[in-house]
Formats: sequence, structure tokens, C-alpha cells
Amino acid sequence: MMRLVLAVLLACAGGAHAHNFHTGIADISYNERTGGTEIVHTYTSHDLAALLTNLYGRQFDLGRADSEAPLRRYVEKQFTIAGPDGARLPLQWVGVKVDADSVVIFQELPSARLAKGSRIHNALLIDFLPSQKNTVNLQTDGKTRTLFFDQDHIDQIAP
Repeated sequence: MMRLVLAVLLACAGGAHAHNFHTGIADISYNERTGGTEIVHTYTSHDLAALLTNLYGRQFDLGRADSEAPLRRYVEKQFTIAGPDGARLPLQWVGVKVDADSVVIFQELPSARLAKGSRIHNALLIDFLPSQKNTVNLQTDGKTRTLFFDQDHIDQIAP
């Protein structure tokens, strides 16, 4: 009987870490001081670790330095921006900050402002979690516009 109670308690404790909603958010803004466009993504640590484990067939601890390269490859494939002419813009990887709950990813488009009509492609985690919803807050000219990405809408045009 004691084993059964212990098993139930362990199962309940494991479920406390799972979640039924899958969302991510990115903020894109122009930095007057640096003259570049900054992109800050925030995603759930558990979801990104599960994705990388699925892709590479091994466990990932996103807090370890050897996890950054696979994460970077994935992000650079699934999040892109193309200018109004269709040419892919050279986003630069700045780094990543990880805690128990979230992963914050920093990218930039140095020495450039995101042009109206640019195409944002955001398929981060959407390829892995069908219910994933990503929000991009785009700040241009003092106004913030919000774009929503899901399985049916992985490409949006910047207003």
C-alpha cells in the first residue's frame, strides 16, 4: 500500500511541471543608442529542452554551455526576417540567458532599422508542438504592433 501511495505522489509531482499551454514571445525594437534592431525571445525552458532532446536524441540541460550551439542552430533556422525585397536579413546571435522556467534569446540586426514590409518567419516550437502560439511585439516609430504566429500563420509582414 505504501508503494502505491508513493507512486501516486510521484506521478502528481511530475505533472506539476507539465503545462498545457505553449506560448512564446519576442520583442523587436529599434535601439536609438546603438542604431540597431534588437530581438528578445522568451520561451519555456521545458519546451525547448524537450524539442532539442527530440531533435538530437539526448537529454539537454539548457544551462550548460554545450547546449547553446544546438539551440542557436534551431533558432536561426526557425526565426528569420527578410527585407521588403525578399532578401534574408543577417540576424546576429548575441546570446542566451536560461533559468528554471524560461530561456531568453538575444539577437540583433546591427546598424539597421526593420523596414515596413519586412517578412517575419517565426516557426519556433510550432514544428514540434502543434498548439504552440508565438507573439511578436514589434515596436516601430514609437508604436507597438502585435503579430501572432501559429501553425497556420508562420509568416507575417511587418506593418
